[in-house]
Order: sequence, then C-alpha cells, then structure tokens
Amino acid sequence: MKQLKHPKKEVYNRSLERALKILGAFSFEKRELSLGDLSRDLHLPKATVYRLCSTLIKYGYLKNNEDLHTYSLGLKLFILGGVILASFSLRKAAAAHLTNLQLKTGETIFLGVLENNELIYIDKREDERKPIRFTSSVGAHRPAHWGMLGQVLMAFLEDETVEKILEKNPLTPFTRESITNEATFKERLRNIREQGFNVDREEALEGVAGVSAPIRDHTGKVVAAVGVGFISSSENPKKLKQIIKEVCRTGQLISQELGFRES
Repeated sequence: MKQLKHPKKEVYNRSLERALKILGAFSFEKRELSLGDLSRDLHLPKATVYRLCSTLIKYGYLKNNEDLHTYSLGLKLFILGGVILASFSLRKAAAAHLTNLQLKTGETIFLGVLENNELIYIDKREDERKPIRFTSSVGAHRPAHWGMLGQVLMAFLEDETVEKILEKNPLTPFTRESITNEATFKERLRNIREQGFNVDREEALEGVAGVSAPIRDHTGKVVAAVGVGFISSSENPKKLKQIIKEVCRTGQLISQELGFRES
C-alpha cells in the first residue's frame, strides 16, 4: 500500500488549529473555563467556540460541566497521555531509581526536562504521610532558570542558548535568595558544570532547599535532571553530604539506563 508523504508546502486547517488552541487554553491554573473565558482568551466568537467545543466533547477531548457552565479536559486526553508515558523511555528508565532515591532520603524527588525553553516536571516521588507537601505536580511548567532542576539543565546548554533564554525570560526574584544578576547566574552555571551537581538554598521557594544532578543520554548530552527537595531548616552538613552523594549516584544510574558510558 502506498504511503502518503507529508507535503513540503504547509497545509493549513483553520478549524483544527482553533480546536487545538481550545485544548491548549487549559492549564494547572485554569482547569475549568467557561464559554466566555475561551472566547475572550482565544479572540474567537462564542458561536465558533461553542461549535468546536461540542465536537471535542463528542469525541471525549472535552467535558461539559453543566452545573458550573464550564468546560474541562476530557478522559480521552488522559488515555492518550498514558500512551505517551508508557512509551517515554526516560521516565521508564528513571522510575525505579527515583523510588529508590525517595526511600533512601525520605524526601521529595523530582525529575525534569527542558522543553521549548521551559522546565517541565515529568515525574515525582514523595512520602504522602509527611505534613508538608510540595505543590509542583507532574506536567507543571516553570521558567527554565527555576530552582535546582532548571539551573542544572541550563548549566549544560550552549552560551548562545542561555543568552536567548534569559533574554526571553529574565531572571526573576522569586525569593530574597534568588539570583537576579546575569553575571552571578552564569558563574553559578559554570560551578554546576565543574562540580556536577547543584545546591539550591531557598532560591525558588522560601524555606525550601534542594540538590540536583544531570542525567545524560547515550551521546553524553544532558537530557534531564533529578533532584531532592527538602525543608531548608532540616539541613545539616552530614545530611547535605549524603543527599548530594545519593542524587549524583541516581543521576549516574539513570544515565547508564539511557546508554551513557563514561570514557
């Protein structure tokens, strides 16, 4: 059977684009949107939005919350997301090691990547019995320079790429400890490259510290970062030394799962 090839010339479908924009309007902060919200945010007539939403509901991509007169994402996206996660080699390679790291440290574990110059959390482990929980969820987006994971990921980028990221998303004072000077931030990135890990002391969240390390693929490229987040008041030299050891070891083990071998 002859396969159809994607044409070199761009083929444009306005209705499909608008439907995708509707799905893209939802986020962790905007889990439910009304017809008016979508019309306003997407600059589309309500009649157009209503027609597209009705089709998306029919195929399970949206859910109509009649009591609240709002829409939310449908189960079809959850199912498709499960297909992606099942085939996501990085997440699969890291799974057991993240669980191990959580059991050894007793703290909250994060796995993150850079996508479109944003930090995205792709996995997390935590002790649900702890009274204090971290709000960052799997799938959440943060600025590329955010906290322990973002700095590790940026540390191994080309200088030109770092410049572009900082130009688009300037350093922001999330806390009193946040680095807002570009020269100081770039010096931090150099230190991370040299020592192979990062220690974040309340630079992203008040009262929260973290240790992170890079993860490499079979080519040696840094493709992700693993980190341990903990309450900063619980830090002491012995604990910090142990966490650094465990995080770096976990980064190495996941890298080996991805085919990386140190020369």
